[in-house]
Amino acid sequence: MKYINLLALLVLMSACSSDSNTSKNNTQNDPDAETELLASLNFPTEINEGTSGQLRATEDGITYNKEAIVPPQCYTKHEAKHNPCMACHQTHPFGSSTNYMADGVLQAEYAFSDVGVTNHWKNLFEDKTEKVGQISDQEVIDYINTDNYTPLIEQLEASSDWEGPIPKLVNLQQGADAFDDEGIAKDGSYWVAFNYKPQPSTFWPTNGSTDDVMVRLPEEFRAAAESCTNDTSAYSRDTYLANLAIMEAAIKNLDSVSLPQVDERVFCTDLNNDGHLGVIYEIDRPAFYVGQASDVAVVPMLYPEGVQFLHTVRYVGVSADGDIGVSPRMKEVRYMRKFKLFDEPDLISMYGNERQEKIDEILPKYINRGDHGLDNSFGWMILGFIENADGSMRRQSYEEHNFCMGCHTSIGSTIDQTFAFPRKVTGSEGWGYINLKGMKDAPVMGDTEGEILDYLKRVGGGDEFRENGEMLEKWFNEDGTVKEEEVVAADVYELLTPSVRRALDLNKAYMTIVADQDFIHGRDANITPVTNVYKEVDPDTAPTLPADKQRMKDIRLQW
Repeated sequence: MKYINLLALLVLMSACSSDSNTSKNNTQNDPDAETELLASLNFPTEINEGTSGQLRATEDGITYNKEAIVPPQCYTKHEAKHNPCMACHQTHPFGSSTNYMADGVLQAEYAFSDVGVTNHWKNLFEDKTEKVGQISDQEVIDYINTDNYTPLIEQLEASSDWEGPIPKLVNLQQGADAFDDEGIAKDGSYWVAFNYKPQPSTFWPTNGSTDDVMVRLPEEFRAAAESCTNDTSAYSRDTYLANLAIMEAAIKNLDSVSLPQVDERVFCTDLNNDGHLGVIYEIDRPAFYVGQASDVAVVPMLYPEGVQFLHTVRYVGVSADGDIGVSPRMKEVRYMRKFKLFDEPDLISMYGNERQEKIDEILPKYINRGDHGLDNSFGWMILGFIENADGSMRRQSYEEHNFCMGCHTSIGSTIDQTFAFPRKVTGSEGWGYINLKGMKDAPVMGDTEGEILDYLKRVGGGDEFRENGEMLEKWFNEDGTVKEEEVVAADVYELLTPSVRRALDLNKAYMTIVADQDFIHGRDANITPVTNVYKEVDPDTAPTLPADKQRMKDIRLQW
């Protein structure tokens, strides 16, 4: 097997982990121990073939956690000084964003419903040490190098009663090898991979998962203008790349953006405003998309109707030479499709309704579209697949789907309900499969200090729970301050990847959750019980976060 470059994440969003402790033989600061560990393992030369299994979850209609949209991280004890909540909860100046959730106040206080005050994520408090100890390192290597994605796609295609979308991308289990240098899938599916910086900190590899995200625009965005070609149905790479760049400029609200080489004569639009049609490497954001999508208006900070995202959450891959990257095996396959574009007045009203429902403690409810997924009421359909106990993949249950819905519906940090694309490396350099090696710790828009450095300082740890011992040892001094010079000197790969020992142990911890099939109790790959998390929150006595510890910031990055 050709090893896959590291990638990490996304929006969308989670199935990741914090940890408490990894096993006793930590290899982080012991190269000899890591070399010995790697030498003891047998790495396959090819990806193992998996099998299909049960396609849909068995559901009894009983909901264990009616507030499953509230993730485990929301129960972190911030002790009136740590602020992991800023990653999700933000309030933007009115009119500066299409996200009007304005929930920055949740950085300061624990505002739960009567149901939500109880932390239902029981797996956080489970001691998995014994279970983890029963899984050998070789079992992990064999397991994570088995393809469970292709069998899922083949099963969906062969199923006579599957009514939903089939998120197919040939050889996606191979990671970067499934795409060309500009991120376009080699199989002709028109999925496009992009390089982005993982959202802090649930999606950092050191906390248990790697991931990738792909985007696909509808057919008319991929076809040349009718006035420019006799074949009005022809696929045009130039048109597609131009429209992808236009969408990037729209979502990030940029006046201009670079892109891979395209020829304007294919779609008959002067995108760089130089007065003639020719080969270009940069565009000015136009009022409309190009090609056969030339009648579709460009709306700042909103995707066009019909856009799709494919997000795979994976185990932490380990190569024979100790590189950390994506594994062929997937924990989850997530698919989003925007089926309706709402205008700004509608969005203002819809977000207002969301806020009022939270004030009134109305428990969340989403329209279940069966094999098509859940409707988030903001124009997006969200469908997820997760592992069966035997490692094959199945459609998630209604409650398991709810785990994804909060982050992709009603938090203030997202742009049009998404995380990853707004965090894409800007311009032409960002088209291609995710790779953290050499990536700088870019600051968020309007800042000068690296985002990861800022997060470590404000959160006091390398994960929301402040229980990632390896991150504490590597990037923090004994007095709890951050080793700023070392952090500034490191790239994102070095900052966010675990040791081989930790990677194997985190994979084992998650494998125990798969075996138990208790995702409704949490998906975090902690080995020992967490301590910096409430089991029950008393809003009357829980500390509030002082104003000087709160942080209003952008999800977009200043590359």
